[in-house]
Amino acid sequence: MGFTIQSAKEILKSSLGKTAAVKNLIQRNEEFFYQTAENAALIPCKAVNEDVSIETLIQAFKQHSVVVLLDQYKHPAACITAAQMIDFLYNTYKQLHAFYETVINTSDASVTVIDANERVRTWTKGAETIFSVKEEEILGHPITKFFDRSKLEILQTLHTGKRIHGQYHQPRSDLFVLINSNPVYYTNRIIGAVVSETDITNQVLLNEKLFNMSHEVHRLEQEVARYKHSQDPFYIIKGKSAAIQTTIELARKVCTVKSTVLILGESGAGKEVFAKAIHDASEEPNAPFISINCGAIPPSLFESELFGYERGAFSGADYKGKKGKIELAKGGTLFLDEIGEMPLDMQVKLLRVLQERKYYRVGGEKEIDIDFRVIAATNRNLHELMREGKFREDLYYRLNVVTLNIPPLRERYEDIIELTHYFLNEFSQRYGRPIHEISPEVLQEMLQYEWPGNIRELRNIVERLVVFATDGVIRKEYLLFSASRTAALNNQILPSIESQEKQHIILSLQEEMDRHERKILQRALKIVNGNKLECAKRLGITRATLYNRLKRLGLD
Repeated sequence: MGFTIQSAKEILKSSLGKTAAVKNLIQRNEEFFYQTAENAALIPCKAVNEDVSIETLIQAFKQHSVVVLLDQYKHPAACITAAQMIDFLYNTYKQLHAFYETVINTSDASVTVIDANERVRTWTKGAETIFSVKEEEILGHPITKFFDRSKLEILQTLHTGKRIHGQYHQPRSDLFVLINSNPVYYTNRIIGAVVSETDITNQVLLNEKLFNMSHEVHRLEQEVARYKHSQDPFYIIKGKSAAIQTTIELARKVCTVKSTVLILGESGAGKEVFAKAIHDASEEPNAPFISINCGAIPPSLFESELFGYERGAFSGADYKGKKGKIELAKGGTLFLDEIGEMPLDMQVKLLRVLQERKYYRVGGEKEIDIDFRVIAATNRNLHELMREGKFREDLYYRLNVVTLNIPPLRERYEDIIELTHYFLNEFSQRYGRPIHEISPEVLQEMLQYEWPGNIRELRNIVERLVVFATDGVIRKEYLLFSASRTAALNNQILPSIESQEKQHIILSLQEEMDRHERKILQRALKIVNGNKLECAKRLGITRATLYNRLKRLGLD
């Protein structure tokens, strides 16, 4: 509170030290005596250094009624009697209490303090407002007299030391709050607990209204889209946050010219969606958009996939020959996804095509002229790859004419609600499963989650929610994660063994998900005898996605 006394020297700064009667001291050898009045008996004194702790000073008063404080030269600096010390400590206590009361009365939040016997010691005006219980009614009484024990998070904090931060809680059917809770420790034991609660009932109710209105807006937007002849290509990119809107505006400017574009962003952030929008906004309606995932094609097949081949170019080739991705993209856009995964030898050949706009098919002798736009994308750090010699600098500067940085979902949290409603509407229509209620706890968890997989992960999670919501109600237990539970575990103070277990749970959360995915992929590949194309079909994913996941999990 600002009045912590660290040493006896602090007392010298107070009025107590200034009024100390040093002149009444009598020194004999190395001992001090205090004379209360002329010709009165001498009282033995305890001499201590002025820098000793307040605890040492109090111990000295347990054996002596007068204590002498010595300065650095061992000269008397002050003489303090027990009565003076008691008066000083009492005044300090009163000041601390005054500050405590002022802080409590200034806060609008609900703050509750209970002691070791579960009795309420502090009950603020905010608590009165939220719970409709007056301070004079509850103060000094067991908290369980007024509330159901099973719904009191503060009791878990008191009895187990559990710390809570930002946890969603519903103490009553008509009340929603966010809780922060901490135990009160004294001499390494819990003597009480403090909980603060913020009423978010209005936000929850508004969110429910927003959900219903958003669902209706999406329905109307789809109806309007049926009759709209020229739709904005960037309409598909959802979000009103400043981060995503700035990126969209920059992408619109790119559409006015056919320069090469390099799109950077984490996996699942929407790089291909931006590439397609740029293509649609700048090319003719029937212009081709050819996508190639540079990380999903084996190096031995890369050249034939990109450039195509003449008939008889190699053993096993189609007798008619085959057009490559570059040729298929003529008059349109070639999207090179995961460009950072492209083999070095292919980087040289691609650079030549970009510079000269000419190339040869594999096994061909005729030079082919080509006119197409290149949009490249990667989630890798190209500068780091260049330092490691895995990506050519000349190709980087050829691609890096215009750069778009797609913000990850954790930098645009305000868009999560809109995206969630958009995907809910999409999957509820696809599966013919109307969703009429989503638990506020679900949205709270989604807003607190880090989203390492970005938009793709959010879309998959929403699909899962719709699949499990057979009664049209989306509940918290349908989520694959629990952000608040993870945060609570992070803040808990547990014994050493439990602490190790806690760290293991948090540390291995992603590992557990990867391990589970690895088992699924291994089992699927075993069933189809290693046929990756068949494996991708059975899992309901593209071959490129399968290759990426196999590579990330070390199964390639």
